[in-house]
Amino acid sequence: MSAAPAPTIVWFRDDLRVADNPALAAAAARGGPIVPLYVLDEATAGGGRPLGSAARWWLAGSLAALSRRLAGLGAPLVLRRGPAAEIVPSFAREIGAGAVHWNRRYHAAGIAADATVEAALKAAGVAVESHHANLLHEPSAVTTAAGDPYRVFTPFWRAVLGRDAPRLPLPAPRHLARLAPSPPGERIDDWHLTPTAPDWAGGLRAAWRPGEAAAEARLEAFLTDGLAGYADRRDVPAGEATSRLSPHLRFGEISPFRIWHAVAARAAADPGRLGSGAEKFQAELGWREFSWHLLHHNPGLAHENFNRRFDSLAWRASDAATAVAAWRRGLTGVPIVDAGMRALWQTGFLHNRLRMVVASFLTKHLLVDWRVGEAWFWDTLVDADAAANPAGWQWVAGCGADAAPYFRIFNPVLQGEKFDPGGAYVRRFVPEIAGLPDRFLHRPWEAPAAALAEAGLRLGDTYPAPIVDLADARERALAAYERAKAA
Repeated sequence: MSAAPAPTIVWFRDDLRVADNPALAAAAARGGPIVPLYVLDEATAGGGRPLGSAARWWLAGSLAALSRRLAGLGAPLVLRRGPAAEIVPSFAREIGAGAVHWNRRYHAAGIAADATVEAALKAAGVAVESHHANLLHEPSAVTTAAGDPYRVFTPFWRAVLGRDAPRLPLPAPRHLARLAPSPPGERIDDWHLTPTAPDWAGGLRAAWRPGEAAAEARLEAFLTDGLAGYADRRDVPAGEATSRLSPHLRFGEISPFRIWHAVAARAAADPGRLGSGAEKFQAELGWREFSWHLLHHNPGLAHENFNRRFDSLAWRASDAATAVAAWRRGLTGVPIVDAGMRALWQTGFLHNRLRMVVASFLTKHLLVDWRVGEAWFWDTLVDADAAANPAGWQWVAGCGADAAPYFRIFNPVLQGEKFDPGGAYVRRFVPEIAGLPDRFLHRPWEAPAAALAEAGLRLGDTYPAPIVDLADARERALAAYERAKAA
């Protein structure tokens, strides 16, 4: 009679799901007990830096949801905290594991940690297998004809679309064999991932429900109510046209394969009504892929200019602190910027159009280093992503991977009037100016005294006057960028 297989560890990271989880599926197919493990390694959890505050809140909820799901399948999740390079090999020895499976990561800190863990496990005679799970195409697989990484999205996406279609998602296991007795683990509450004094997460709790089940529900809601109008309505922040799947993708509660094929299937059933929305939405998944392509090939993306020509750019420094504080608090005096920044603080989320608007205002109109804004987003976004966050900031700042030149400067007044024409978004998040007529809502400094009085608004008192003259600031930014370009 052959001996039963030794236990298999499934090391979870940014893949906090059961369905379409290749590491979990392969471990289950191996036979024998399954021991799911999550290691809170502060050095690698955020791609080389600690998770931001909003992401830590999300992680707590996501781990709780995953723990419940795995326990229901028969294999409880074990939590440990510390350097993964020490914890994972030690845990394998502790339970006599015969194999460890995980899904691959693509940032430098994760790759290095995984290589160290793999070497230690193999030296101890433990089998190791990594899997392709969290990107439609691995970053090294998409190259130019010369074998180089892409630097611009459009040719990158054209190359991706020319490849084989993404694989079909894998089903969730129906049962997992349990190791008895279960190894001891730590408690999520003991990690203090959620805020307590003060508890600033009330808005996050009202807006979000982390976990795999919530991700599936949000996908279904988007397919039913959002996909048809996505191409036309996705830039309107007051609507519900976007999927809001980004934090679920960030923590791997749902896979891009699941989303891709769900969108494709729904569009195939009704191409006339859903085709354009599906194509546009899949391209947004493409931007996520492209961001990871950039980070994989440029590990310093979060702190180094992708386009090094702009290393000499003279960012504003001496008087920037007050302006940055006003930007963070949503007190710049520019309504659409303030609405976006307050929404970010309250809900941990910011509509993509407004991410560009507020980032442009900081980097161009205020001439503040993009790294300051990227760090704020890292701390306040529930979907703060090691690749998309710096890639997006560099794209807006003009030093990133972009075919368009650096002189793109979003006019926040025109952006507000175009994408929030009725003022629903601004009135929700900047209620002190809600009484202004629509024609002055995005430019209250132009409102006559009678309109201000009727709205109960006193500029510079109940709502700030603009902290910068938009036209003058635009010219200042263009001059600074021209000098850097010529240096």
